[in-house]
Amino acid sequence: MISYIFFYVILIGAIYCAIRMATNDFRHRIIPDVYLFPFLFAGLLITTFFPWPVSTGDSVIGGAIGYCLGLIVGFIFEHLQKKQKYPPIGMGDIKLLGAGGIWLGTIGLAIAMVIACILSVIWGKRKHQKYIPFAPFFLTGGFLSLIIIQFLI
Repeated sequence: MISYIFFYVILIGAIYCAIRMATNDFRHRIIPDVYLFPFLFAGLLITTFFPWPVSTGDSVIGGAIGYCLGLIVGFIFEHLQKKQKYPPIGMGDIKLLGAGGIWLGTIGLAIAMVIACILSVIWGKRKHQKYIPFAPFFLTGGFLSLIIIQFLI
């Protein structure tokens, strides 16, 4: 009984952090660490101590893959497009990919990335935006990925 209370308190805190990250990225183009690190820590707690669709091992591997994937993409885009005012992918986005990998595991991270990229490209084309806030689309993709993992896979 008490473990369910801890689970829901941690989950509600993580949802609050996710909403704050998405709105902050959308409004100010920055993902504050004050919300990102508790989100990451909550993912580690939930995947380790509570029943979750992703195992702890897959969670850690997914976090490492997400972080490395973000670094590689950021490095490639930064060197292809020299002297921009803003980098194409920020460190907050890279850390968010790592945290998303912890919450979703490897398969869930891949599904979330595909959904997020499709949604962000559609939004960017419709709004004619040069800079696209990635956090709202990645978190939406992560939520849909959890549903897909839980019910379809």
